This record gives sequence, C-alpha cells and structure tokens, in this order.
Amino acid sequence: MVAEKEIILQGVAASPSIAIGKVFLFEDYSFSIEQKEIPAKQIDSEIARFNAAIEKTRADFKEAYGKINEVLGKNYAKIASVHLVMLDDPMMHSNVTKKIKSGINAEYAIFSVFDEIIKSFDAIENEYFKERKHDIYDVGKKIIANLLGKHKTALTDISENSIVVAHNLTPADTVSMREKLVEGFATDIGGKTSHTAIVAQGLEIPAVVGLRNISSRVKTGDQIVIDGNLGIVILNPSDETLEKYRKEAKQQIKRKEELKKLRDLPAQTLDGHLVDIHANIDNPDEVRSILNNGATGIGLYRTEFMYFNRSDMPSAQEHFENYSKVVRAMTPHATIIRTIDLGGDKLTNLGLLHMDEEANPFMGLRAMRLCLKYPDIFIDQLNGILRASAFGKIRIMYPMISGIEELRAANKILESVKKDLRSKRIAFDEDIEVGTMIEIPSAAVAIDIIAKETDFVSIGTNDLIQYTLAVDRVNENVANLYDPLHPSIIRLIKMIIDGAHKAQIKAGMCGEMAGDPFYTPVLLGLGLDEFSVSAAQIPKIKKIVRSITFAQAKELADGILASSDRDKASKLISKIRFEQEK
Repeated sequence: MVAEKEIILQGVAASPSIAIGKVFLFEDYSFSIEQKEIPAKQIDSEIARFNAAIEKTRADFKEAYGKINEVLGKNYAKIASVHLVMLDDPMMHSNVTKKIKSGINAEYAIFSVFDEIIKSFDAIENEYFKERKHDIYDVGKKIIANLLGKHKTALTDISENSIVVAHNLTPADTVSMREKLVEGFATDIGGKTSHTAIVAQGLEIPAVVGLRNISSRVKTGDQIVIDGNLGIVILNPSDETLEKYRKEAKQQIKRKEELKKLRDLPAQTLDGHLVDIHANIDNPDEVRSILNNGATGIGLYRTEFMYFNRSDMPSAQEHFENYSKVVRAMTPHATIIRTIDLGGDKLTNLGLLHMDEEANPFMGLRAMRLCLKYPDIFIDQLNGILRASAFGKIRIMYPMISGIEELRAANKILESVKKDLRSKRIAFDEDIEVGTMIEIPSAAVAIDIIAKETDFVSIGTNDLIQYTLAVDRVNENVANLYDPLHPSIIRLIKMIIDGAHKAQIKAGMCGEMAGDPFYTPVLLGLGLDEFSVSAAQIPKIKKIVRSITFAQAKELADGILASSDRDKASKLISKIRFEQEK
C-alpha cells in the first residue's frame, strides 16, 4: 500500500503553538433548503414554527453564554451574547415574518433574510467587522437547524488528544473542546479576529483558520499537524515531518519554561540600561495573563469592546466600573487607557443614526475627531476614567491626534470634566498624566510641538507605517509593501523618540512592531523607553533586552539609520540576533 502524499495547507495563524494528532471531523448541520409555497391557512402555524425555533435557539445561546462565562469570564462570554443580540433584532423578525405572510415557507424565509444581511458585510474593509458576518451566518443556521430538528456531530464523541477539523466552529464549540482535552483545531473559514480565534487564544489552544476547504479533504482518524505559529496545517505528515514537529513542540515547551523564569526580572540590558515592558489588553479578563507573564503595567487598554453588540452608548458609570476593576487589579502598576478609537459608521446603532456612510472611514470621522464632534461620548468616557483614577494609577491616551489643535481641544474637554467632578466633590487623580498616540505622519513631523504639551507619547506603528507608505496592510495586493524597516519608518521613529526626549518625556510603542522580537534590538538602540505588547510576547521581548548591551543596540540602530538599503538593515539585525543566540 502506497503511503498518502504529505499535503501542506496555508491558512491564518489564529492561536500559537503546535499540535500533533488524529483528525476528528466535526460535521456541521446538514440540510438543503428549498423555497415552497404555503397555503394561507398554514401561515399562522408557519410563523409559530419560526417563533418556536427562535425560543429554542435563544435557550441554546444562553447555555453557551453560561459555559463561556464559567471557563473564561464575563468579557469572553460577551462574544456569545452577540448571538443573542442578533437573534432579538426586530428588523430580522419583521422581515422573516413578512416573507412567511407572503406565502414562503419558514426555512426559506429565514435563509433569504440572513443571506441578504451577510452579503451586505462583504463590502466592509475592516477585518474585525467583516468577520462578524460569520456570526450572523451561525445565528441563521442555528435557527434553521432548530426549525428542522437537525444536530451537529456530538462533541462528546471526541476522543482525547484529537485535533478538530470543521467548516467553522462557534465560540461555544471551542470552549467545549477544552473539556475533551482537544489538542488544536483547523477550520475552513475565519480570520485572526474571528470570535472563535479570540476564544482559542484565551484557552491557549493551537489553531489555524481560513483554510478554505480542509473539512472536505480529511476524514476522522487522519494524521495531522497544526502549526499555529506559521498558520500551516500538514495532512498525512511524513515520518521526517512528524519528527521535526515533535522536536519543535518539545523545544517550545522548554522555551516557555525558560521564559517563565524571567517573569520577575527587570527588562535590563547587560550594561544596565533599563526599559519598561507593558502589555496591550482588549478587556479586563486579560489582566491575570499579563501579570503572569511579567508585565510592569498596561501600555494600551483598548476600550472599543465596550461599544460593541449593544443598542445604546456605555454610560459614565459603566466606564467607571470597567476601568476601576482593571486599575485595582494592576496596582501598583500603571494602566494607560486609550480613549475610543472607532469610526462613527460603527456607532450608528448606538444613536449616531444620522452618520452618512464614509467612502474611507479609516481616514474619516473616527477616534479623536469623532469625540470632538460628539463630545458627549468623550465626556462620559473621561468621567469614568477620572473617577477610576482615585483607585490606582491611570494615564489617559488620545488616539489619532494629527496636530496640536486637536490635543488642545481634547484637553479643554478633559478640564471641563475635571471641573464638574470637583464641583460635585468626586475624587480623582488631580495629577493624572495625559499622553498622545503618534500614529499619523503629521503628528510625527510635529513631534517637537506636541511633546511640549503632553506627558508621554506612544507610537502606533500599525497606522503610522500604512499611512506613511500609503499601504493598506490587509490588502493582499499591496500588503508586501508594508515594511517596518523602510528607511522612512526608522527615521520617523527616531524623530519621535528624540523629540520626546528633548521635551523630557518618555516615548513608548504599542504597535505590532513593538511585539516582534526581531525588531527589539533596533528599537532599543533608537532609544525607545517602553514596549507595550501582547501577553505572550512579554517574556520574549524581555529575553532579547536582557541578552544585549545598550551599546550594541545603539551601534545597530546607527548602522540602520545610515543605510538606505532595507535588506542591509535586515541583515544587520539578523547578525546581532545570531550573536545573541550563540
């Protein structure tokens, strides 16, 4: 019998690490939907079938919410609550009911309404919001399955140490895998920001998504390797490949154990230069993870999650409760809270109903521009932040500042909120620091002006790079041009750091470049004071810092600044990294 040929599939790395095992093919609901005409006398009973399916689906989603809340906490459970919000959408109910009343069977009415909604998401450019169409698909499919009495493959049938392969998985499916000690999973659809990927990261399950058709290429029992670091899945791995990945998996475990030893050690170079390594977080439940990894503070607390999956704006009290919870947990370390960084087009269901659709929302009315146009949104958030500052060390950070006028306008509103709190005798930190994200080229060029009127700056490399190079980093046609080592980017970073130091304030970085160990030596040499990265990257960045001298890093940075050759810059970094590892 001839052995099957090894097949390598490239997908999206959704959750890091390596898994080796046997496939468990998790088959989805199986049904075909045909349009049927129903007589007028059956319309009421058909609507009743639809409503009964809604109630059954609601019970299923509430059960999923409870399971995720139990395992990962309230903020991850909010992912499951998205399905409940969609399920209760009055427009969806109205449109399905209208179609049934026109004489269409309930199954097809549900399918056609959800199909129209899903198609409208295809025009959205933002990856996070585009991924939400899969949530909508899951809701529609679940209603139809309950209408027809259909069921998925039972997760209880999974044997331990399996690797699940599916077309798609819901967050509840992913949490259920943990109970069966599933090694990893791979799906046809999904991206790095899909809710299933986010849950997988929380559970630390290796995962690769966006593989297009893997579920049709495997059967239960097949040998498979998941490389969640590179986004690769290997079917029918050869003995040589298996041996390679077994060694790599052992090495990863060993490296993790070694990195754990660095948790309580300072991020200090061999010649005594000290930097701070902070963490980026998206919700309060991540605090435990970042502290376990040795973070010395939160350098970027993204607050956008508070505005998702709801029909009203978060109140000042909600902001206060959320931030004070994090601040208490982080004491004595500081927490930098970034004010809302969303476009008005994403908040239309929260009251901004008159917002027109923008052709390019990423360069339109978003972040600080939105806050200055609709100050009530900004005031409620600042009120919550200031009140929470009475319970620990908080710093405020403004996103998407393009010049000094916006910074002054934002500070003017901040002062008015402070004045209001004083009049009500409500405590807050009178000395609270206010910083500015430098992510727009105009702000980088004007750093000497901005730095005089801010307490710190943090470089947002994701936007700074794409705006400087005119490259959309999620556009596959030009993504290869997105280059952190482009001479203009290195010079801009140096200009920002020098401008901050001249004004005697610190310069940090919270973009993806800060969390990539490859760039750590050059950023260190450019004079960066603070690195703010994801929890998993904290010990890796610390290890690089502790294995180099500041003199070496400065020499490297000077060499790169003097060169106009991007490839030469890469080779210089590779050389110093090689010397570290010898």
